[in-house]
Amino acid sequence: MDLLEYQGKQLLARHGIPVPRGKVAATIDEAAAAANEIGYACAVKAQVQIGGRGKLGGIKIAGDEAQAREHAGAILGMDIRGLTVHEVWIEGASEIASEYYASIVFDRSAKAALVMLSTRGGMDIEQVAEETPEAIATLHVDPLLGFQPFHGRRLAYEAGVDADVVRGVGAFLAALYATFVEEEAMLVEVNPLVVTPERALVALDAKVTLDDNALYRHPENAELRDLSAEDPQERMAKERHLTYVKLDGDIGILGNGAGLVMSTLDVVAQHGGAPANFLDAGGGAKAEAITAAVEVILSNPKVTAVLFNIFGGITRCDEVARGLIEAFEQIRPDVPFVVRLDGTNGSLGRELLEAAKLPNVHGASTMDEAAALVVELAK
Repeated sequence: MDLLEYQGKQLLARHGIPVPRGKVAATIDEAAAAANEIGYACAVKAQVQIGGRGKLGGIKIAGDEAQAREHAGAILGMDIRGLTVHEVWIEGASEIASEYYASIVFDRSAKAALVMLSTRGGMDIEQVAEETPEAIATLHVDPLLGFQPFHGRRLAYEAGVDADVVRGVGAFLAALYATFVEEEAMLVEVNPLVVTPERALVALDAKVTLDDNALYRHPENAELRDLSAEDPQERMAKERHLTYVKLDGDIGILGNGAGLVMSTLDVVAQHGGAPANFLDAGGGAKAEAITAAVEVILSNPKVTAVLFNIFGGITRCDEVARGLIEAFEQIRPDVPFVVRLDGTNGSLGRELLEAAKLPNVHGASTMDEAAALVVELAK
């Protein structure tokens, strides 16, 4: 779950990380009141879950109330790379001597947190990594050892930070790592991490991604979810307790088990098709879960054909067939379905579908046959 900038800053502040004082506003009047309270000059910052806001006019400096109103009016409702701005964050303008970059991300390949530090703050880190990778100091942290003071000194030395802030940078990274672990985050990024003329360190921006699977342990973080920024199909699937990931194609995919679904995506692609989603109905899926899955798949207007690939183990093929029959009664799909049922009660499932005589539903005996047929029908 991605947090908005101000939510990320509030989370960092809970862990003792210095952030600028600010207030969130959803209207022009609220923004003006917040700016008057914070004082001038102040920054008016669009709150959307995407980077590059400043380049697109989503961050403005206001010197008085008139400018605060003008900037808030221009930014609220703005479209930034497909996301609409519903809130702005008003914070005091900061004096900056240097800009650094600091982040901690979970590196799946190493199965450990990766700490990154650079003196090229304020820039797109991807550009820095591509053009001058040596400018980024990196370190994997052993989860049993944790982040140690010598880690901070090593990163500061390798990144080339100013000597008088080495100790401060180390303490900042330690606090950032503590935030990462305690909040069960996947990413905690501060860009820029500013050094003030007084040589203090302040997180001027914050990008935080939390692990969705851990939110039940953090109810205060679960309340921060921005439903308006979520994909409507993925939100619908989450409400129905389905494992669903939206993709860019036009062939809806349903299977039971993540491995089978991933294999189905690959086989469809090999036959020249483009999957519209990953949907794992899970082991032991009942008829009502199948009905809900069909509803989620068909809520995507790009879908022109659907493939059911079921290899029944603890999932009973007759339950899948009953769910599909129920879905056709409720939704009345107008796109072709290809259904492959094999395994537990496979014969019974196929008999149920044959007896139901569902319109535009085609059977297949193998995954390869089903994939070839659904690609043909999708065209």
